[in-house]
Amino acid sequence: MSLHGVRRADTRDLASWMAMRLSLWPDADDTVDALLAQLEEDDQLVLLAFDADGQAIGFAEATLRHDYVNGTESSPVGFLEGLYVVPAARRSGVGRALVDAVERWTRERGCRELASDALIDNAASHAAHAAYGFEETERVVYFRKALAGATR
Repeated sequence: MSLHGVRRADTRDLASWMAMRLSLWPDADDTVDALLAQLEEDDQLVLLAFDADGQAIGFAEATLRHDYVNGTESSPVGFLEGLYVVPAARRSGVGRALVDAVERWTRERGCRELASDALIDNAASHAAHAAYGFEETERVVYFRKALAGATR
């Protein structure tokens, strides 16, 4: 499966974008309204990659983050929130094309850095990030404690 092109997502892409999002994030409960709002945000980017038949074969989501982003030295920072390529199109340059487009968008907004993250046990994502030129900056383990008597 070969890449035909990458472009910014719009409303006609909702069904294919949502299907791929669910493949990446099976527990996501985003509504159509939430995704439509995401398409309208100036500080957010949704890109889709297409094959020669016009089928969506991957997506990237990115944001501009103005808060501190672990491992970075500047602000704002472009942040690769999600990257997904359908299994049949992996290792064919689709992911790289999406990341390259995110990098351009990030640079156009005055950012000097593009950051991302991955679950600590997701070795495939770590390898992909390295292949795209990311360097690991730190590892973090998050903790939570449920508070007894909390009303919410």
